[in-house]
Amino acid sequence: MEEKSPPYLIKGLYMIEKKNEHIRAGFMFASPGLFFFAMVVLVPFFYGFYLTLTDWNGVNAQKIFVGLSNYKTTISDPAFWNSMLLTLKYVIWVVILVNVLGFILGYLLTNGLKGQNFFRSGFFTPNLIGGIVLGFIWEFLFSRVFVAIGKSSGFESLSSSWLSSPNTAFWALVIVTVWQLVGYMMLIYISGFTSMSKDVLEAASIDGATGLRRVKDIIFPLMMPSVVICTFLTLSRAFMVYDINLTLTKGGPFMSTVLVAMHVYNKAFTERLYGVGQAEALFLFLVVAIISVIQVRAGRSKEVEA
Repeated sequence: MEEKSPPYLIKGLYMIEKKNEHIRAGFMFASPGLFFFAMVVLVPFFYGFYLTLTDWNGVNAQKIFVGLSNYKTTISDPAFWNSMLLTLKYVIWVVILVNVLGFILGYLLTNGLKGQNFFRSGFFTPNLIGGIVLGFIWEFLFSRVFVAIGKSSGFESLSSSWLSSPNTAFWALVIVTVWQLVGYMMLIYISGFTSMSKDVLEAASIDGATGLRRVKDIIFPLMMPSVVICTFLTLSRAFMVYDINLTLTKGGPFMSTVLVAMHVYNKAFTERLYGVGQAEALFLFLVVAIISVIQVRAGRSKEVEA
C-alpha cells in the first residue's frame, strides 16, 4: 500500500509554498522601484566613491588610481575648511530662524485668524520660486531697490548694497534662504497643529495652562514630530544650497561667501580636480548624514503621545 504523508507535513509544505509565492509577488512588484533606486542612487554613489581614488579631471577617458591622496588633499585644504565653517554658521542661523518663524506662523494661522488661508498661500509662494530665479530677484533688490530706498530715506544701513560687504553678504544669503523655506515648514507645522488632540488642549486650559506656559509645556512637546521633520529638511537643504549662493553673491565679495557646495563644484568643474571634488563631496555627505542622524534621534527621544 502507498504510504501517505502526515497531515502536518502536507500543511507545512503548503505554508512554505504560500510564503514563497508572497516573496515572489513582493519582489515582482518591488523590482522596478529597486532597479531605478539602484541606477539613480546606489550606482552613482559607488562610482563616485571610485572616482575619489583617481586623479580624473572630468574630461579625459583615462583615470589613474591614486589611492587616498585625494582625501589627504581634502584634509589639508584650508579653503575647504573655511567654506565648511562658513556653511555650519549659515546652517545654524537658517535652521533656527526658519523653524522659529515657521512654528510661530503655523501657530498663528491655525487659531481662526481672519484670512488665514490667504496668508498661508502668501507665505508658501516663495517656496515655489526656483533658487536661480530667487537669487536674481533678490540680487536686484539688494543692489538697486534697497540702495535707492536707503539713499532717499537716509538709512545708512541700506545706502550701499549688502552684497558688497562680506558680513552683510552672508546675512543676505541667510535672509533669502529663510524667506524661501519658512512657508514650506509653516505648512508642516500647520499640519501638526491641526492634528493635535483638542481634548488635551482643553484639559490643559482647565488646569490653568495658558499663554506661553501652554505652548512650552503642552503644545511644543506634542509638536515634536513636526519639529523633527522640519529640522531635518532644513538641515539637509541648507547644507546643500548652491543655486542661491551662485546667483545672489557668486561667492563674493572676495570669495567670502563661498559655501561648501559651491566650493565642491568649483573644485570639480572649474579647477578640473574631479577626484578631489568628489572626495570633498563624500566628506560633506558624511557630515550631513551624521548631524541628521543625531538630530533625528535626539528629537525622537523627546516625542510624547497624547
